[in-house]
Formats: sequence, structure tokens, C-alpha cells
Amino acid sequence: MTTVVIISVVVIAAGTLLYFGRTRPPGGGRRGLKRRFGPEYQQSVDRHDGDVKAAEQELSDRVRRHLSLHEQTLPPEVRAHYVAQWADCQEQFVDAPQKAVAEADALLARLAADRGYPGGDQFDEQLAALSVRHAHYVDGYRSLHTAARGQSGTEEMREAMIEARALFEALVTDQSADPHRRRPQSPDDRGRTPWTQTRRHAKGTGTG
Repeated sequence: MTTVVIISVVVIAAGTLLYFGRTRPPGGGRRGLKRRFGPEYQQSVDRHDGDVKAAEQELSDRVRRHLSLHEQTLPPEVRAHYVAQWADCQEQFVDAPQKAVAEADALLARLAADRGYPGGDQFDEQLAALSVRHAHYVDGYRSLHTAARGQSGTEEMREAMIEARALFEALVTDQSADPHRRRPQSPDDRGRTPWTQTRRHAKGTGTG
């Protein structure tokens, strides 16, 4: 009788572990999801109108679909080409901000696709995949994509370009996401973008 009881307890315990193992969201539960997604966790909760369970299910689905994705390495010449193109977008912002953000958005989408993330017209799927490894940077990409569709003012477009540059740099240099890394800032304290200052200086020296 004792043996039967022990076997029953073991079977019940194994079934309980199996059940919780299947129902527990990938990423280590709520704490694991918060650690992995950082600010993107709260973004998801807000998009679900405060429904934490729905938000965690969405984030768990992202992990399930994209955790095994392997980032491709960029050849040096391709990396250099992307860096040059991004610099062109920054310089262009002074005279044509809407065109600059549209080109930067398309450039970032191509870069992500070259690194192995979903490409084409799959922005939502691409951003979801990027968030699994670069969650602290994807909101800048989201803002840039919104700005590229003409839904932002000039100041919002400027901020979007600055914020999105962090993801660009992480992808183009093969860097791992660093949640403690500061976002790119202007070199002065008056809120001007680095490329604005450089472009104006270049124009000034060209007239002499």
C-alpha cells in the first residue's frame, strides 16, 4: 500500500510540474518578461489597456516565435555602406525632415532584414522579432515608423531620429542590447541634433 501511495504522489507531482511548465510563459514568467523586455513590457501593457495577462501573452508569443532567430553578420563593406547612408539621412534632415525620416525608416527596415529579421512589409512582425533581443531600442524604431508616415511634427521627427539611432547602431555594429546605455545626445545643451550643428557649420565654412 505504501508503495502505491508513493507512486501516486510522484505521478501527481510530475503532472503538476508538466502543467505549470506548459502554462508558464516563455522567458521565466512575469519577472523574466519584465527583465527581457524592459520598457517594452509596459508599452505592451498600455497597448492592451492595462490587461497584464494579455500583454504577457503577447510578449511570450514573441519569445516563442523569435527566440531561436539567428542574427546574420554583416560584411564590413555592407556595414560601412549602411553607416554612410544613415549619415546621409541625418544631414538631409535639416532641409527635408519628412524625407529624411522616411528614408531612415526604410534603411532601418533593410538593415534589420539583412541581419536576419523578418523583412518586406512586415513591420509589426519585424519589430516583434527585434524586441526579443533589442527591446530597449525598439520604441525609437516604432516612433520613426510613425513619423515616416507623416503623423508627427518636426520636433517629434527629430526625437524619433535620435531614438532610432540606438537600434541602428546596435544592429550595424553587432552589439548586444544594453539597457543602461544612454540614448544618443546632442553635443551641446540646447537640444540641437548633432547633424544640424555639423550641417550648419559646413554651410558656413563653404561660403567663405
